[in-house]
Amino acid sequence: MTTTPDMFETGIREAEPAYVDVDSVELRLGADSLVWKFYGDVRGILGFQRLAGTENCIEQLAQGVEDHSVIFSDFLGRARRSGPPIMRTVYSDRPHEWGRRVRDFHRDIKGSISDGSRYHALNPELYYWAHATFVDQVLYITDTFIRRLSYEEKVQIFEESKTWYQLYGVSARSQPQTYDEFVAYWESMCDKFVPTRTIVYATGYLRKGVPGPSWMPKPLWRIVGAPLNAVLRTVFIGTLPPQMREVCDLPWDARRQRRFDRFAATMRALNPLFNRLPVRLLYTPWAAEGWQRTGVDPRRLHNRPEKATA
Repeated sequence: MTTTPDMFETGIREAEPAYVDVDSVELRLGADSLVWKFYGDVRGILGFQRLAGTENCIEQLAQGVEDHSVIFSDFLGRARRSGPPIMRTVYSDRPHEWGRRVRDFHRDIKGSISDGSRYHALNPELYYWAHATFVDQVLYITDTFIRRLSYEEKVQIFEESKTWYQLYGVSARSQPQTYDEFVAYWESMCDKFVPTRTIVYATGYLRKGVPGPSWMPKPLWRIVGAPLNAVLRTVFIGTLPPQMREVCDLPWDARRQRRFDRFAATMRALNPLFNRLPVRLLYTPWAAEGWQRTGVDPRRLHNRPEKATA
């Protein structure tokens, strides 16, 4: 079924969960997949703001975070608690168990948004959007900071993402069916971005700078912290879709773009050196555990695209 932008607007208003039963234990990703190769790479941290930010620029999802999360009191703690279960859905030997656990975290996340309409985290349109930001992370971070992906590889990652989504046991009625549809879907969703309270808060450090340690005088931190804040702004704002920069009031121009492009090109040039690191340093703990369990060395896999990037 072809996905259209109106499907989100129509489906999201239902605000009802839609579970599906997935009984096949054969349904899983493995060491031969590109998602395994790239999702758990530690360079994914460079896309942290893109991942968390794009999710929370959609009002229903941001409201769910605001109503049911501790993001405003424990931002990093929330990230540490939500990230590992999703990693284990991909890399563990019990992906169904972890997928259902991630889904069930969201059973009671529901409420209403500013126009009075209801939302539910397990509504397929909303849940798929959250998943799409992880698919985008694999595609974008790999192509930007690790190595260029061919069109065929992008298609493969998208097709593997369907299996990944199935593991959660939520209806896929709003899921694009092809990679090209996914690209169109992504752009249509970015056009729906609004400056939610959650995302304005979460990007505050990019506008105001990272707060210094409590023991350091603020005037001194403004000097000492200036290089750090400059790097964070270049790298993290550079990863964001233009629509998100606009709604978050994050300045960007051609000069900043050139700096970002140079940084990204340097990271890609360093990829052969990264591939010499021990697996436990190149991958997150949950991914490294998966590679160790399978006995496969990921550093030797998929290091060159089969064809030029489309």
